[in-house]
Amino acid sequence: MQNTLKSAISFAGVGLHSGRPVRMTVRPASADYGIWFRRTDVSGVDAMVPAIWSAVPPSRLCTIVENDDGVSVSTIEHLMAALAGCAIHNALIEIDGPEVPILDGSAEPFVAAFLARGLRSQMAEVRTIRVLKAVEVREGEAVARLEPADMLEIDFRIEFNEAAIGTQERHLLMSNGAFVRELSDSRTFCRQADVDAMQARGQALGGTLDNAVVFDGDRVVSPGGLRHPDEPVRHKMLDAVGDLSLAGAPLLGRYTGHRAGHALTNRLLRALFADPEAYRLESCAAFVGAKLPGVGVHAGDLPSARRHAA
Repeated sequence: MQNTLKSAISFAGVGLHSGRPVRMTVRPASADYGIWFRRTDVSGVDAMVPAIWSAVPPSRLCTIVENDDGVSVSTIEHLMAALAGCAIHNALIEIDGPEVPILDGSAEPFVAAFLARGLRSQMAEVRTIRVLKAVEVREGEAVARLEPADMLEIDFRIEFNEAAIGTQERHLLMSNGAFVRELSDSRTFCRQADVDAMQARGQALGGTLDNAVVFDGDRVVSPGGLRHPDEPVRHKMLDAVGDLSLAGAPLLGRYTGHRAGHALTNRLLRALFADPEAYRLESCAAFVGAKLPGVGVHAGDLPSARRHAA
């Protein structure tokens, strides 16, 4: 069955790139509604923006969705990952600015709020998108690939010159709450030189050491260090979960990313849906549904709850 929230939840913070204060409310929605944003600060144009792959314009720094009137919402990837990781299929997200609040730079604050509020089951079947054959896109040394699998799997590899990051890789089966336990608290990261360059260009104005992990050579600049030794690759996987959720239904397939980012993952979805022989939309049988991200998740799965328990 599909799920929505039991009641609305509000968040307040600043946008990572704009630095602008923003308020956002995630509201329950009816079955088969999907995920939509509504910009409450615009008038005279269509304020509704769909969270779907075909509404994503080119962008490297974050994931953006935009409607035909040019109304957009940016930096949606952490929120989308939280919705997918909690098996929330239907929601209306009202927001009074152009960018989702960054909060602590991870998806955990969204996940914690969703699980605390609780979900309501809806009398409508979940439909899945089964990958039938391999699809791959490349850009230089970066690669993103989808191939058949019985559930969503993510295999990611990153390579950075900074000694504190280096080469990291991880593979996860995204079932039985794996997203919440293993990925949800991993924060966005960047290099100190990149922060300086972006802020000089008027970007990343909301970025602080409280909402991003900053690396400088062999040092972790952010107080408190890392939440996981391989937090950077985990965050890349978190981003991939959010970007893949823009397929519009849970994916059954293995995603492999090597130096991949938001733009390449969206290109991969476009390549998948451009080939009718590469995928099939199908009803979700019970044994398949049990393997979807978010099924059976509870507050005890949150990394912060597990750290406190330890």
